[in-house]
Amino acid sequence: MSHDDIRAGFSENVGKLFDRAVKHMNMSDGLVEKIRVVNSTYTVRFGVKLRGDIHTFTGYRSVHSEHAEPVKGGIRYASNVHQDEVEALASLMTYKCALVEVPFGGSKGGLRIDPREWDESELEQITRRFAYELIKRDLIHPSQNVPAPDMGTGEREMAWIADQYHRMNTTDIDSRACVTGKPLNAGGIRGRVEATGRGVQYALRDFFRYEEDKAVAGVMGNLGDQRIIVQGLGNVGYHAAKFLSEEDGSKIIAVIERDGAVFNKDGLDIEALHVHIAANDGVKGFAGAQYTENGSELLTADCEILIPAALESVINRDNAADVKAKVIIEAANGPITANADEILRKNGVVIIPDLYANAGGVTVSYFEWVKNLSHIRFGRMQRREEEARHSMLINEIEGATGKKLSEKFKESYIKGADELTLVRSGLDDTMRGAYGDMRKIWHEHRKNDKDFDLRTAAYMIAIGRVADSYKSLGL
Repeated sequence: MSHDDIRAGFSENVGKLFDRAVKHMNMSDGLVEKIRVVNSTYTVRFGVKLRGDIHTFTGYRSVHSEHAEPVKGGIRYASNVHQDEVEALASLMTYKCALVEVPFGGSKGGLRIDPREWDESELEQITRRFAYELIKRDLIHPSQNVPAPDMGTGEREMAWIADQYHRMNTTDIDSRACVTGKPLNAGGIRGRVEATGRGVQYALRDFFRYEEDKAVAGVMGNLGDQRIIVQGLGNVGYHAAKFLSEEDGSKIIAVIERDGAVFNKDGLDIEALHVHIAANDGVKGFAGAQYTENGSELLTADCEILIPAALESVINRDNAADVKAKVIIEAANGPITANADEILRKNGVVIIPDLYANAGGVTVSYFEWVKNLSHIRFGRMQRREEEARHSMLINEIEGATGKKLSEKFKESYIKGADELTLVRSGLDDTMRGAYGDMRKIWHEHRKNDKDFDLRTAAYMIAIGRVADSYKSLGL
């Protein structure tokens, strides 16, 4: 990666994108600075006795903005977690929540650990101790700070955290709402695991609804006609690739992973590749595809859509000019540096920005939080009543016409909405509404400035909503 990009740092890259947006807005310098700065970052160093010795771990929980509470943001486990990264991600969470109108402020957490180096019981001890340090300072709390999974964590870790919170707050009836992304048996919600990848799919569907938007990128046809390269087949990349290939008919021609990349011009079997990666800890040896050890080379391969779905800064000053994709959708947080963003825009690449593209996770986390506070599963009260009304209508139509409707239609129409259906519907509505807001500003400004992009539009909307919240609080 370019030394300039490394030196800039993740938070500085976010700052550059923030600055680009506020130039188009009429805001006082004081309000701009208040929105920009991270409110607080807590660093904890704690010891856990493991394998006959005490091991010390470093963790972070950063709060960017409390214009709305609770604040929301994932906890990641990675050996390279550091304060700059956590603060930048907390900032992105603020803007992301504001853009998709989820009533949370922005936060983020991280633990400097390689989870692969520890077995499950050891990870549980470490997670519970980390959670203890945050809980006792109200940095995990249903009404103040609500974490979720991120890179290196999942349902298992969230269940441990929720249980630790309950052990420390035994009379809190809303204790399950202290964290989202939990398994179903611990208060989770259907559709949360797939949510971020599903949101990427919905975001691309929204883009391809508009001929004007496709024309800017220079793409033709429907979403199913596009060739797609995915970088990272973790939870987000896997679900996005699976849904796009199986439901929309898009060709996933390449997948880039830690140990290299696989390519097939006719499209990869994503489910089979996912199974192969789980069994072999990488893509090498996958049948029916060409393997390349230097996977990053395929970031610049010929395709219509590129989906970076893993780490930040993978597209930077060194490779941005060689990117051939016409559309990049940021399934990961910050996969494009500010320097690379400028190069890509000048080359006519349309970037669907991270604060919109991967907002599916926090959107469904919001639904889970509401479910935990209401103490009832979505759909439980109305599903059967809906089915009864639909059945009555079908019977009346068949009786009046003397004709039988097809069993397939009746089965589909009569079925009441269950929790998963409602979650997907709510996510689709959220993504569609946010994209409509973005593209309106995008095209308004493009009339006079062809360099104006979707990212700037997204930041303008988000910053404007945060500013309005602060003004209503008297600032």
